[in-house]
Amino acid sequence: MNKYRSILALLVSLLLGLGAVGLLSRWMQQQMAAGSLEVVVAAQDIPIGTRLSASMLKTARWPGSTPLRDALSSVEDAVGRVVNVGVFQDEPLLKAKLAPSGEKGGLSAQLGDGQRAVTVKVNEVIGVAGFALPGNYVDVMVNATDQNNHPVSKIVLERIQVLAVAQDVVTPEGKPKVVNAVTLEVTPAQAETIDLARSIGTLSLVLRNQRDPAGIQTPGARKDDLWRTTHSLNVPNARADGAIRTPRAPTASPSAFTTPAPTTTPVIRGLAVSAQ
Repeated sequence: MNKYRSILALLVSLLLGLGAVGLLSRWMQQQMAAGSLEVVVAAQDIPIGTRLSASMLKTARWPGSTPLRDALSSVEDAVGRVVNVGVFQDEPLLKAKLAPSGEKGGLSAQLGDGQRAVTVKVNEVIGVAGFALPGNYVDVMVNATDQNNHPVSKIVLERIQVLAVAQDVVTPEGKPKVVNAVTLEVTPAQAETIDLARSIGTLSLVLRNQRDPAGIQTPGARKDDLWRTTHSLNVPNARADGAIRTPRAPTASPSAFTTPAPTTTPVIRGLAVSAQ
């Protein structure tokens, strides 16, 4: 009899414990739900310049302890808007990532206020062998003739962002792509500079570090400068003007060729000493 009472007490204790755990779990879920927010997130990867539809979006709970700034809470608020940055799956959709209402999709949605898009015709060499990808920064260099009709290469614009290569604003997996045209984001004044530069010479793109915002002023490179660049190659015995110093043959000291003094032998004759 006592054995059955022990088993019964154990079962009752187990049921009470499971009930307490269930109630605690439910209470915690309610507390989390009360302290969380419902936000709109991407249901799939959304490329830049895409017009949003309801099938691309969904809602999810977001912890209230880490609130999002300008987050959308309703899918209807985002439908029909254009994203001006790429959005990954399950990433919250913020107002800052959307173009103004009424904006059409495509390249124009990527342009900042006061910016313009200009397309530059390139080849494999000019286009940095396809490594100038959307989002990268480049310098624009022109090869033309100066006032004295001498050829010169000069960087005319620095840190220009690449908007698109050919007709693509996104390159899958960031792979190089050789194209025949690159679209750049510039100011109106920079657009005028590019248009003038390509009318008087050949344009080239110089890929630069995206983390390097510093500019540098260069005088440009001319034909005569090509013969004064060997010092940059760390050539041994190179002078500052580019010439190579030829080591001189060692010269002997004058004392090395001096005739040695004659040796003498003393001769003793009685009390007198003489040298022979």
